[in-house]
Amino acid sequence: MAEVFHLNCVKIVSPINDNVGGHCLLVNENNKLVLVDTGIGLLDTRNPVERIGLQLIDLVGYQFDEKQTAVRQIEQLGFDPAKVTDCIVSHLDNDHIGGLADFPAAVVHVGAEEWANFKSGNPRYLQMPLAHNPTIKTYGASDLDWFGFEARKVEVLEETDLFLIPLFGHTLGQCGVALKADNTWIFYVADAYYMRVELSDDQHPVNELAKLRADDNEQRLATLDKIRKLVSDHPEIEVFGYHDIEEFNLFLN
Repeated sequence: MAEVFHLNCVKIVSPINDNVGGHCLLVNENNKLVLVDTGIGLLDTRNPVERIGLQLIDLVGYQFDEKQTAVRQIEQLGFDPAKVTDCIVSHLDNDHIGGLADFPAAVVHVGAEEWANFKSGNPRYLQMPLAHNPTIKTYGASDLDWFGFEARKVEVLEETDLFLIPLFGHTLGQCGVALKADNTWIFYVADAYYMRVELSDDQHPVNELAKLRADDNEQRLATLDKIRKLVSDHPEIEVFGYHDIEEFNLFLN
């Protein structure tokens, strides 16, 4: 049976919230480790201007702490970071993949549309997080269904069902990640919303930021509606996003 650990691998101070997180997952199945998103990496904390750029650091409000990186948290949990064989990434914004370089042998799993968006020259993406040239495995459209969502099966663990779930809008290829652990479905929706309040309050100030950061805002809103319906129809599914620190705190033991 897989163990799932919730890691906060980012700290951002913004005008909307002075403690924005980065909710990543570490899955341990029979001493094989899989990361879902990686947050800000060790190299980012040591060389932030070189890897991210002062303009973006100031614009976003990144705060850097080596202890908060996924690699250091994995060590703190008593695991060997070298046993991270695979990193499943929702999308390729730098705050989600900065830590990839800390696991240079890991295969990176990503939606095909997101990889195409990254390769298109879209200025939202930094090239540095992938400068170590990891092995990339992409996942295209699928006929599989997961609670009304298209599902793309990621076969990296023997006993754990795991899917990439298209949640386009924030980027043209963002996917969430659904996995079943201990007979409970977990659905990580990445940046489909920044704060959970977006599911219930479309006038909250964070909605304007989400709109500004979306590659396709109409798709983003359609995706948000689908998540609202899932949350309403299936309260047994644990749904959470990337940045809401209050939501993250609910998962701490």
